[in-house]
Amino acid sequence: MPSKRTSEESKELSRKRAWEREHVRYPFWFGGSASCFAACVTHPLDLVKVRLQTRQGDAPKSMVGTFVHVFKADGFPGLYRGLSASLLRQITYSTTRFGVYEELKSDFTTHKSSPSFPTLIALASTSGFLGGVAGNPADVLNVRMQHDAALPPKERRNYKNAIDGLIRMTREEGWKSLFRGVWPNSMRAVLMTASQLASYDGFKRVLIEHAPLSDNLTTHFTASFLAGFVATTVCSPVDVIKTRIMSSQESRGLAKLLADVYKLEGVGWMFRGWVPSFIRLGPHTIATFLFLEQHKKVYRKLKGLDELEAHV
Repeated sequence: MPSKRTSEESKELSRKRAWEREHVRYPFWFGGSASCFAACVTHPLDLVKVRLQTRQGDAPKSMVGTFVHVFKADGFPGLYRGLSASLLRQITYSTTRFGVYEELKSDFTTHKSSPSFPTLIALASTSGFLGGVAGNPADVLNVRMQHDAALPPKERRNYKNAIDGLIRMTREEGWKSLFRGVWPNSMRAVLMTASQLASYDGFKRVLIEHAPLSDNLTTHFTASFLAGFVATTVCSPVDVIKTRIMSSQESRGLAKLLADVYKLEGVGWMFRGWVPSFIRLGPHTIATFLFLEQHKKVYRKLKGLDELEAHV
């Protein structure tokens, strides 16, 4: 009987260590840091997506054509136009949504149970809304700086960097311009965070529990790839609306914009740029979660949690 008792105690201790590993409160900024690393990798794809969604006249209609057009016109640096605004967006938007989500998830996790998938969606939606509001000024700048080179020379804003853009927007258009499109952007952030963060945790849980996989790189890659597919599909219509509003030279109401777009393009506008969006968001999602898991792994190692679990 002693061996049986020892085995049961070992299992209980293992469960406790696993719970401690999941329940550890990571630094609030981890999500923003991981997203910044990912943005540096995927920024050219994001730029091409914006150009396609705001395409006018004889501009290239394909992703490859847009890449070639940008490279010929502006060289390699042109593919990273607006990177400072993109990093500012990740520092504000992603830090908020990841940080709030992880805090809320920790609060809803107990020794005996983890949050259900519907609960994860609710937590992610709340986090996404807050992140969308916090990141809106940088998001407006990001879209404008990426779209700027596609405009006629006389209409270009020519922001030097994100800080210059914030100052000029406030001075030339008033502080309200920083929150142009905040509601569709926040709605997109809700959908993005719910479909990305909640689905990643959901897919990761299913893979670990029902597939011969453990909490390793293969599981992280697979779960993040699936999460990227879900997020792209769910967010595509709102993403197109958000881009049109933020890049517009005139102020139009949401209803009028939808009516004009539907009249010109039909229902196809909802998934315009889906392929470049997925090609951009898929790698971005994968890179973000891989970087985030590495942040967590290093943090657990520094705290000694991995070593403790290895001795169970």
